[in-house]
Amino acid sequence: MADADTATRIFVEHRELLFSVVYNMLGSVADTEDVLQDVWLSWAPRTEPKTVAQVENPRAYLVRMAVNQALARRAAVTRRRETYVGPWLPEPLVATAPESDAEAEVLRVESLSTALLVVLESLAPVERAVFVLSETFGYSHGEIGEMLDRSPAAVRQLAYRARQHVAARRPRTQADPRLRREVTERFVAATMGGDLEGLLAVLAPDVTLWTDGGAKGPAHSLRPVHGWERVAKVFLELARGGGLRGYQVRWRTVSGDPGAVVFDGDAPLAVLVLDVTPDNMVQGIYSVTNPDKLTGVR
Repeated sequence: MADADTATRIFVEHRELLFSVVYNMLGSVADTEDVLQDVWLSWAPRTEPKTVAQVENPRAYLVRMAVNQALARRAAVTRRRETYVGPWLPEPLVATAPESDAEAEVLRVESLSTALLVVLESLAPVERAVFVLSETFGYSHGEIGEMLDRSPAAVRQLAYRARQHVAARRPRTQADPRLRREVTERFVAATMGGDLEGLLAVLAPDVTLWTDGGAKGPAHSLRPVHGWERVAKVFLELARGGGLRGYQVRWRTVSGDPGAVVFDGDAPLAVLVLDVTPDNMVQGIYSVTNPDKLTGVR
């Protein structure tokens, strides 16, 4: 019984780390939970006498299992997304703590920004795994090589390609989080009020809108919308058509980013995250309205 208790304690101690690693590889809470269940089922037999003690580094052992389980699931996730209706966005991790405690809550689950997770979707699965492990969690090339059964030189090359890919699609500097919150508030106020001038004042000329409704939630377009005039038109038509009437907006932290959640009573309708340039212009709008991705939002 002592071995069973020890195995359970070790798994629970590392669960948040495992969740963070897998979520950043898959972008789906449901798939992440399934992977962690598989990891637990593989780890649980180690409750047999003395087997727990034989694992010299439980943290490294569990992370290796989680990474490889996530890579194995990635093929199924990719097939599912090939038939997904409209743009696919990562399932939002929304902090449920009061605003004063939101930052502390997010830090417990390390997550890349929504915009970066979207970029990572275009990486090969193993490149994404290497990028997440090295850039987010600080694992060395040697440690990652042991997890993936690859040489440090091979991991170094994968990391280089992944960083180059990301750098070509993401700006090196981001707006200050407080300024991003201010820009988000201005954008939401202009949208709710149908204020064209207010919208154009915060939208970059090359802004892009992604709306993930998954054929279940309200989606403005089955494809991304590009350009400030077209994006502003989408939100103005929604406001003028009464589509925002009676809804409430609550400020949340989404994967470490300032965000807004639109509620109809107590039911979440959309999670909104803005990608803001260093000069405080909105260059990306990520709106998740698929109800399957909002079940954990409060």
